[in-house]
Amino acid sequence: MAQQDYRVGIYCRLSVDDGTNNESMSIGNQRSMLTDYVTKNGWHIKDIYIDDGFSGVNLSEVR
Repeated sequence: MAQQDYRVGIYCRLSVDDGTNNESMSIGNQRSMLTDYVTKNGWHIKDIYIDDGFSGVNLSEVR
């Protein structure tokens, strides 16, 4: 059986516990872990989506 050629998107989400103004440490860790996971499975990253500035707690922050 032939292996599928998957193109995947990685989604990294803000941790409200992080509390930093720059790209949060949790975002960097998520990106690294997910990139490793994708690579180990032989998949290809199509795009990386990062939600690092808005929380679902306050919808008025959404532009």
